[in-house]
Amino acid sequence: MAKIEVYDPALCCSTGICGEGVDQEKVTFAADVDWLKSQGGQIERFNLAQQPMVFADNPIVKGFLGRSGAEALPLILIDGEMALAGRYPHRTELAKWAKISLT
Repeated sequence: MAKIEVYDPALCCSTGICGEGVDQEKVTFAADVDWLKSQGGQIERFNLAQQPMVFADNPIVKGFLGRSGAEALPLILIDGEMALAGRYPHRTELAKWAKISLT
């Protein structure tokens, strides 16, 4: 099963779904992450505001940030390789990467 890593922009909390004016995309993605975990998928999220050293210690993420800047996050790595940037993946993409059926 693939290891999915999500490098989030600086968020107020681990999911970005706290406070007022919550972004629906973040709510949907948080639910999709929970769904993937419940199906046995391996996914981990990192928050730039709370875990900056994780970003600095990963040469792929560090290079991406150097080229594109933090405004280009989120960055998604699958087994250590860049798979998606600039938006959160949909549940169908997560399922495909994790080799999990949606049905």
